[in-house]
Amino acid sequence: MAPTQTKAKTAKTETIDFKAPFEAFSMPTANFEVPVAFRDFAEKGLVQARDAYAKMKTAAEDTSEVVEDTFETARDGAFTFSVKAIDAIKANSDASFAFAKDLFGAKTLADVIELQTAYARQQFETATAQFKEFQDLVQKVVADTAKPMTAHVEKTFKEIKAA
Repeated sequence: MAPTQTKAKTAKTETIDFKAPFEAFSMPTANFEVPVAFRDFAEKGLVQARDAYAKMKTAAEDTSEVVEDTFETARDGAFTFSVKAIDAIKANSDASFAFAKDLFGAKTLADVIELQTAYARQQFETATAQFKEFQDLVQKVVADTAKPMTAHVEKTFKEIKAA
């Protein structure tokens, strides 16, 4: 076996001067000064950009509020329409059950035909009235839903004309 040799290393600390720049990166730089006209132009552009941003932010916030109001109005209208539809279904079901009850009490074919005719006439009149109510309700909901958006668009066009 070969004898192992161990060498003792001595720790030597070197101080590196970080203040002196590395020669490869030291390049002469020209003294660069921005002309006053260019600086004024840049400052005016910055002011205009800030004003445009403020206007866009305000317009976006206003539009967001209008959209929220529009959706809220549409939701309320849909709820009202749903309640009206449930009422119509209940009325039609009640009429159908009353007709069935009357049919069970009919004694002759003539009574059945008379009951059927009266029921058909009543259901036609009821359906016509319900359709008219739904039509009026839908027109109201559409008008109420479109009102905030229409007002916002008109306001925006007035502001654009004024500017």
